[in-house]
Amino acid sequence: MSTYVCDAPVRVRYAETDQMGFAYYANYLAWFEVGRCEWLRSLGWSYRDLEARDAIMLPVIEAHCEYRQPARYDDELLIRSRGELASPVRIRFTYDVVRAGDGAVLASGHTVHASTDLAGRPKRLPARVRAFFAQAGRGAGDSAGPAGRVVE
Repeated sequence: MSTYVCDAPVRVRYAETDQMGFAYYANYLAWFEVGRCEWLRSLGWSYRDLEARDAIMLPVIEAHCEYRQPARYDDELLIRSRGELASPVRIRFTYDVVRAGDGAVLASGHTVHASTDLAGRPKRLPARVRAFFAQAGRGAGDSAGPAGRVVE
């Protein structure tokens, strides 16, 4: 698993809560997307770059979330994300949803993404993308942004 971690801040909006005052469970998957987009951005990349420059898309083919404690309206959360190359055609991201106030891990999960061409057919990840994920696994080098850090 990558040693490069990025924390993306998210605040729970009222519209994201249910009648019990808890963040609705499906929002965690949307927050995972925020986390992985910010993970890429903190390393100088974006999904737009992958689509435009490399003509690849990364649809989610697997998603998993384990809920431990509820997030509530106005909680400040950190979506802690890591990425790794799972195979020449798959990328895996892992996430922890952490309440910023007390550091409690509210949920953990992962997503797996297949590499496809723009028509949706499987496509091997380009060498530069594979090298990028290998570099992130070694700690991201000098490209780490202010939201990211290397963990032991």
